[in-house]
Formats: sequence, structure tokens, C-alpha cells
Amino acid sequence: MASIAKRSDGKWRARYRDDAGKQYARHFSRKVDAQRWLNEVTAAVVTGQYVDPKAGRISFREYAEHWRHAQVHRPSSAAHVEGMLRRHAYPTFGDRQLATILPSEVQAWVRLLSTSDRRAKRKALAPETISVLHSVVSAIMRSAVRDRKIIANPCEGTRLPAKDRKPVVPLTTAQVDQIRELMPPELAALVTFTAGTGMRQGEVFGLTVDRIDFLRREVRVDRQLLTRPARRTEFGPTKTPASLRTIPLPQVVVDALAAHLVEHPAGEGGLVFTIGGAPITRQAFGHIWRPVARAVGLEPGTGMHALRHYYASLLIRFGESVKTVQMRLGHASAAETLDTYSHLWPDSDDRTRAAVDSVLATRSVEPHAPLDGRISPREWG
Repeated sequence: MASIAKRSDGKWRARYRDDAGKQYARHFSRKVDAQRWLNEVTAAVVTGQYVDPKAGRISFREYAEHWRHAQVHRPSSAAHVEGMLRRHAYPTFGDRQLATILPSEVQAWVRLLSTSDRRAKRKALAPETISVLHSVVSAIMRSAVRDRKIIANPCEGTRLPAKDRKPVVPLTTAQVDQIRELMPPELAALVTFTAGTGMRQGEVFGLTVDRIDFLRREVRVDRQLLTRPARRTEFGPTKTPASLRTIPLPQVVVDALAAHLVEHPAGEGGLVFTIGGAPITRQAFGHIWRPVARAVGLEPGTGMHALRHYYASLLIRFGESVKTVQMRLGHASAAETLDTYSHLWPDSDDRTRAAVDSVLATRSVEPHAPLDGRISPREWG
């Protein structure tokens, strides 16, 4: 039920009642604007897109928390999402009602995240981090649209900072040797193992003796060691299903593991690599790794992942295919492998030239073309 009436002050009052009998009204200077608003509401009801104006009064924080607890996230992903919302989204949008958040405000928020402020002691976030954070907030807003809390997602159309993806520059073998020499004795073999298998940090920290087959010279990757709040560790699933894999072990790695286990017997739960016999947490390892990385001359922020890049570069240098590199690293697709390492594969320009020359250079070429400029049948070849 809808109606339009002119008030004593000259304004036009448009009103309607929803299915629950609640009345909603707005006032306009012109009758045509009032009628347009009623038409939009009627169309929304007919098409099933009607949103109760009061539904969007819930705060972003309250709705986001309901959304977060309903997601089927792995524990590590759930903790990451919670931290990103708490640190970077709630300070800006936490107490705002969903319906009041505008696309222009989302754009301003992205710009704020991408700039530094010394007075506020705020550092600009990396473009990749901003992209992930924006995708989380956008997912929350999309859910709110589906739940009929808001009409549209204010995150749509946001311009994000361009990702400055620098090409991977692998470590040199000399640098790998330096890192191994500067590491504490109980972690020296960890460097050789990681550089010789390309396993991820959590996969290496979670390596147990029963996952190593010394006879077949291979290691099975089917879990990783996760660091929980309060530096608590526990085994968890691999990063993706594609990360489940078996990696062949070079003899140098087998020898390093054997010598390591003699000097440093397996720790808690059969863990091969430990610090003082206890599982390795990311924080504890970071305190050891960073001074070593500085001493070797690595760029600030270079982590243990550099050893994984080194392994990939070795496989590429010795002619392994994209598919093999993908399987060894546990990438979800060959596209991911190429996006990261395509610049490391040998340039094919010379092979292209040689292929064409090997065919065309052997063909006989007539010394003179016909006078009328046409090609004779015997030259079609």
C-alpha cells in the first residue's frame, strides 16, 4: 500500500507499508521525485530485491563477527582474517552502520592504508596486503547484500593500488653456504634440507622422521607445523591440496639429515628440526634468521622462502619442465609457477631463430623474379 500527499509546508510525502505492516515515509520537494521513489520501492518488492531500511542499522563489526564465525576457514586462515579486520578495518568501519558506509569512504580507506603517517606511527601496507584486506571486507559486504541488510556492496568499483611485483632474484649458492655456516649448529641442516627440497617453512618445521624414506631417498609432505596464539604449535593441513606431494631427496640432503639426526636426535613428536628440543615457532625462528640474513647481505624482509626460490631456480637451470617444478613446489597450478618464475627459464629466441633457419635456409631461391612481378607456380613450393 503506497500513497503520495502534499503537506502544508509544500513538501510531498511518499509513504508505503511493507508486508509486516511497518510504514516508511520520505519527503520530497517535487511530486515527480516522490513518485520515482515509490516506483523504485515497488519494483524492488516485485523483483525480490527489497531491503528493509532498518536492516542495515547493524554495525559493521557486529555483522562481520557473525560472518567470520560462520566461515569454513582453516585455523590459520581464521586467525589471519580476524587479525586483519581488528587491526585495519574495525578502527575505520567497526562502529559504523552497514547501510551508512559509502563507496567513496571505502576508496578513502584504501588510500589511507596505502599511505604512511609518521605522526600516527602508521606504515603504508603493501599493495598485496591491501588487496587481500579489501577482498575480505568486500566478501562481508556481499554477504550483507545476500542477507538483505544492504542494497549494494560499497566495495564494488574500488580502485586498488597497483601491485609492484618484483621478479624473484634467487640466492646464490655462496649465499646459501653462508647462511648455513652462520646458523646455530642444530639448524645448519635445516638450510641444506630446505634449499634441496623447496619445502615451505611450516612444512620444514613440521618434518618428522617417519615422513623421511632414507632407502628410497624421498620425503612425504602431508602436513605442516602451525604457530598458534601464545606461541603454541600444532600440526595442521598443508596450504592447499596440491601441496600434498612426495619430493625426491638428493644425496647431499640425505647425508645432511643423517648427520644431523646423529648430532641432534629427533625431538618432541619425532620432529627433525627443533630449537633446544622444542618445536620451532615462526617468531623464534625469525629472531635467528633476521641477523643471519643481514650478515649475508639479503634485502630487508627476505625470509626463509628465499631458500625455496633457490631450489626452484636450480630445477629450472637444469632443464626441468614447468609441470615438474609445479609438482615439486606444491603449487596449485602451472600458471602460479609461471607467474613466479617464468623469467628464470632460458630465453628461447636463439632456438626460434635456429628452427626457422634450419628449414628456410635450405630452400633454393630463384635469382630473378618474373618480369611481370608474379610468382611462377614452380616457386610456390
